[in-house]
Amino acid sequence: MKGFTTKIVHNDRQHAIEHGATHKPIHTSVAFGYADARDLAGVFQGTQPGYTYGRQVNPTVDALEDKVTVMEDGLKTICFSTGMAAIGTTVFALLRPGDHVVCSAFLFGNTNSLMNSFDTQGVDVTFVDATQAQAVADAIMPATKLVFVETIANPRTQVADLEGIGKLCAEHNLVYVVDNTMTSPYLFRSKTVGASLAINSLTKYIGGHGNALGGTVTELGNYDWGSFPNIYDTYQKGDAQFWGITQIRKKGLRDFGAALSPEAAHHIAIGAETLALRMVRQCDNAARIAEFLDKHARVQKVFYPGLADHAEHTRATQLFGSGGAILSFELDPDIDIWRYLNRFNVIINSTNLGDNRTLAIPVAHTIYFEMGAERRKTMGIADSLIRLSVGIEDVDDLIEDLAAAFD
Repeated sequence: MKGFTTKIVHNDRQHAIEHGATHKPIHTSVAFGYADARDLAGVFQGTQPGYTYGRQVNPTVDALEDKVTVMEDGLKTICFSTGMAAIGTTVFALLRPGDHVVCSAFLFGNTNSLMNSFDTQGVDVTFVDATQAQAVADAIMPATKLVFVETIANPRTQVADLEGIGKLCAEHNLVYVVDNTMTSPYLFRSKTVGASLAINSLTKYIGGHGNALGGTVTELGNYDWGSFPNIYDTYQKGDAQFWGITQIRKKGLRDFGAALSPEAAHHIAIGAETLALRMVRQCDNAARIAEFLDKHARVQKVFYPGLADHAEHTRATQLFGSGGAILSFELDPDIDIWRYLNRFNVIINSTNLGDNRTLAIPVAHTIYFEMGAERRKTMGIADSLIRLSVGIEDVDDLIEDLAAAFD
């Protein structure tokens, strides 16, 4: 099986499934019994395969982990209860007080807040303009252990210099973490730019239906974990390429307990089967909407990588082959943002992204409100900025909804 969708749809069937089911069933048990207690001990010690406790492992979740691994062309994946849990436990498991991280200055609001929290706990964090690899290079210091960027920034859609940063991390032997949520493994594979780990919020495009929370971290096989000084002796066993992901599961997932439920894993796994189909429709819709808004007299600015005047348009075209399904736009100052948003009939005023439904949110007043006006100004987030997560509806209906709200 070579095609992306064929592999995902039939991935469960590459392993034995109970009773010939075409989907991995939902296993709700949190405990797993063994007739021979020595087998239980062997599973705990990692000398034989099996299941110990639902906080770390579950057959339904395992099936989803394998599916995401195939999507990212990686080696191993761990599922978490949310995308934020995946990011937080990864940083917690790999870094220690005194370590330094370089992050994109355009990180999603919650991720930005999380990194600031780590900064108060002894992990030094520097935010830089990740659209320029040189900005990352200038921030590297002897204590730097990790670089964290997103593919496309939310909400202003800046595209990081993913290839340049990858080469830089390889040169300095740094762990390179790429949050692939905004593009999904269908549009982009982080492995191709030398990333060590790929993060995905399963809640977004992979799940796609807005009915389950989840997140993943995937080991991509590009980093030599044998050279990473923060791996505990306990996990320096077997193939070194799995030391990092093992420590994330043991010190992150196990200790924090942010486990994905089997019910949520099942919802997400079913949604993942149509990822490619949905992304093609959503990206096409977003491109049409961006063109409409870009020509509208009452729109000041549109931020969408698919537009030719976007600062990273060429880069986005080369890396992703599409501008993605997220865009944002600034209204003219004389337009009341609340009156405009409240006139929608099809588009929903809501948070979240990657849903089948098109969602609109006033950015400065919601997901970036806690940052304060000064920080928002440095990030170019105007009070009139609206983010659209474009869904799979008929695009003419969406454009008509946006146009009517101006009238």
